[in-house]
Amino acid sequence: MNEPINITGMVLSVAPQGEYDRRLVLLTKERGKISAFARGARRTNSALLAATNAFVMGTFTLYEGRNSYTLTHATVKEYFTELAKAGLAVYYGFYFLEIAAYYGREGLEETTMINLLYISLKALLNEKLDNQLIQVIFELKAMVINGEYPQVFACQNCGSSEHLMRISIIRSGVYCQECSNQASDIKNISPSALYTLQYIISSPLEKLYTFAVTPEVLTEIRAVMKSYKEQYIEKKFKTLEILEMMC
Repeated sequence: MNEPINITGMVLSVAPQGEYDRRLVLLTKERGKISAFARGARRTNSALLAATNAFVMGTFTLYEGRNSYTLTHATVKEYFTELAKAGLAVYYGFYFLEIAAYYGREGLEETTMINLLYISLKALLNEKLDNQLIQVIFELKAMVINGEYPQVFACQNCGSSEHLMRISIIRSGVYCQECSNQASDIKNISPSALYTLQYIISSPLEKLYTFAVTPEVLTEIRAVMKSYKEQYIEKKFKTLEILEMMC
């Protein structure tokens, strides 16, 4: 039998397997997105019962098989059980897990995405923060981590960083006033909305959830992100559809 390995990560999704087992999808710092089976985890006396749920973050002891892993032990750092009592926040949380699963790949180092998940779930538990703003921040920062996001610091045509007043989703970037005829789908963007997008893209994780915006700016950046997702992400996220019906 192979030697056990210890990995750090978060449970993205859980599905029943057989009569008593569970199949997990984990996002891990060391091995990226992987699948693992937890034998007997659905039994009421199982030591893995509580640890094999979505949002659980900790250290997992696994045995590596040919096509998947077998989970034998977990040391939990955070359960995030408070999300279930936080109304709509839990649906935002599941949406974030879906995004992480969409971008996650086996064999990649995923420390930054895991840290983004952690601070974003914590932000959802902060009643002073707007969940819709948290959503926009998470979506855009997840895109940044993946390396595909709108270019908002300089004009896509001339390279100027001055008078940036237009944005094109198709061209994935902004334009200055003089170059505003360079894209067919060009739209206005306010200085405040542009600054907010720039701040999210450039800020370290610990600075992401430290600001608020006006309702008008939130509406504007949400519209930008909605259009951007429709243009560049083919997947339809189930929890996002639920959120859009409930909000």
